[in-house]
Amino acid sequence: MQIGAVFSSGEVGADVAGTRDWTQAVQDLGYDFVVSADHVVGADPEGHPELERVYSIESRLHEPLTLFAFMAGVAPRLGFLTSVIILPQRQTALVAKQAAEIDVLTSGRLRLGVGIGWNPVEFTALGMEFRNRARRFEEQITVMRRLWTDRVVTYEGRYHTMSAAGINPRPVQRPIPIWIGASAEAAVKRACVIGDGYLPLSPLPGGWEATMDKVRGWLAEAGRDPASFGVEGRLNAGTGTPDEWRKTIEMWRGFGASHLSVGIGGLNGVDAHVRRLREVREVIGG
Repeated sequence: MQIGAVFSSGEVGADVAGTRDWTQAVQDLGYDFVVSADHVVGADPEGHPELERVYSIESRLHEPLTLFAFMAGVAPRLGFLTSVIILPQRQTALVAKQAAEIDVLTSGRLRLGVGIGWNPVEFTALGMEFRNRARRFEEQITVMRRLWTDRVVTYEGRYHTMSAAGINPRPVQRPIPIWIGASAEAAVKRACVIGDGYLPLSPLPGGWEATMDKVRGWLAEAGRDPASFGVEGRLNAGTGTPDEWRKTIEMWRGFGASHLSVGIGGLNGVDAHVRRLREVREVIGG
């Protein structure tokens, strides 16, 4: 099971020195990859009384692919995961190009985690339709895989048209693995059918055991080998005890998870995060 560390610029800090020090410490501690989330714009909650929730304009978050380009330069042994790029609010060919660049810069160590998103404010700001995002999402994945593997792409779909076009350089991984972040049942099933891996954002009704039972069933229905399908567990080590962390780690190992990402929510500063990541690494071993 590969182990990653979740980068939180809101708690670690957004300055260059802190980002560099955190990234190099993660590499030195023996973590395999870094995880970062995606929100392009925040919103003022008072300006959107019609919405139950917004991503606050006060929340600080780096753009993940730009961030990874920097991190790859200061810690060249690390892999990277977006968890998750909100794919339908972005231009498909541009995401494919940016992801290919990170894959080249990391010698083939990018996993592109994607999801359909929940925040209409961002879609409006980026000039994308919110209501049809789930339908566009699947076509986007098809187009990106074509761009990553084919020198020349001609494609005519419901949402995309491409005529004898392509990207260069193409990635080291052809195609780059696409992992789908999901919490709703339809999204989890979609991950099992068309994704290379599943990023469990929250359990389905019945808890994680019931969720993973459904995942195994959907993989079987799709004729897929579970051994070739990735699952990434998540441990929040910002709270709890080493014994509690160990139980969570063993739960995901029992589910056959291929990856585990470690978040340190609730602590502030590079030093606090690094100390806790060191403690978790000691619990995990290896």
